[in-house]
Amino acid sequence: MEFIDYYKILGVDKKATEADIKKAYRKLARKYHPDLNPNDKKAEQKFKEINEANEVLSHAENRKKYDTYGKDWKHAEEFEKAKQQGYYRDRSSRGQSGGQSQRQTYSGHFSEEDFSDFFSSMFGGGRSFRGRSATFRGQDFQADLHLSLNDVYHTHKRTLTVDGKNIRLTIPAGVRDGQTIKIKGYGGEGVNGGPKGDLHIRFQIDNSTEFKRDGNNLFKTVDLDMYKAVLGGELVINTFEGKAKLKVKEGTQNGTQVKLKGKGFPVYKKEGQFGDLIITYRIKIPENLSSKEKELFNELSKLR
Repeated sequence: MEFIDYYKILGVDKKATEADIKKAYRKLARKYHPDLNPNDKKAEQKFKEINEANEVLSHAENRKKYDTYGKDWKHAEEFEKAKQQGYYRDRSSRGQSGGQSQRQTYSGHFSEEDFSDFFSSMFGGGRSFRGRSATFRGQDFQADLHLSLNDVYHTHKRTLTVDGKNIRLTIPAGVRDGQTIKIKGYGGEGVNGGPKGDLHIRFQIDNSTEFKRDGNNLFKTVDLDMYKAVLGGELVINTFEGKAKLKVKEGTQNGTQVKLKGKGFPVYKKEGQFGDLIITYRIKIPENLSSKEKELFNELSKLR
């Protein structure tokens, strides 16, 4: 198997941070996206390589396997099991008389040659392991799903295409950014009749709303004019879904917070439960006062 240098594909150093990798991927993905390069087979192939590199390097576990096992990173679990349990194979000893075979144990540290030989002994030409054909669980697949904050406010269904297969997925309301869910049996095929791997989907939630999300709570800053802050009154605001009327107390100070219970974000997998919406008042001081307004403010200052 030809070694593919994912770091080189993304144009980053092996010591690159997660942020460096994300930045490089987004830049290249925009450049080679099929929509921007119609009928360009080279750009299409480059786009696939970029996505493959990102799939590996943007996930800490996959990256660790890749850094350790190189081109055979997808079978890291099998290598680890071999090192821990100690597997045996027969290797013809070159230079020994009588064609005697040498018994060798795979344990401790593996060299690159050992990796390739071990891989071949497991998967090549129906070789046997300890007197029987070895079976191995299929590779786990990793996929990122980009959604907006509005998308995950309600439970909804979505169809994903992974490894050429369409998967109908129900996404519960309240999914969080960076959260990963596992879909059992939707990974790679097993080896020699082994079980299929799983599909791990990591959610990336983009927030372009006026609300800040923290867990199940939402936060929003609302401008309040000075007169209403001083005298009190009513204020209509936008919640994440619909409007709400607030009663403003006399003498409300800048930075005052008001909690609207149950007006926050849905609680994951708890139907009908919501966090709170926290409103922070930001008092706006009037500008460009007229002569009359300045006169009245002067009179008020004397009264105080």
